[in-house]
Amino acid sequence: MKDTGIVRRLDELGRITIPIELRRSLGVEDRGALEIYTDQGRIVLEKYEPTDLFTGSKEDLYEYCGKIVSKESIIELAKLAGVIE
Repeated sequence: MKDTGIVRRLDELGRITIPIELRRSLGVEDRGALEIYTDQGRIVLEKYEPTDLFTGSKEDLYEYCGKIVSKESIIELAKLAGVIE
């Protein structure tokens, strides 16, 4: 983990501003999506990248009924349903 020396305070609504230098270095655009989670007592922000609902794959993705699914998962589901062999 890289120490930037940047400190930000939360505002009254619990928000922080992410410095433009960090946003640029990560390629996060204005109004870009960030994923927020905790890891061993830390709050982690990551640039959001859609992933397959079942496998976590980031390749050959399709949206269906608001869910992201990879081509590989679609093929496996079709096999499971007996549509293809």
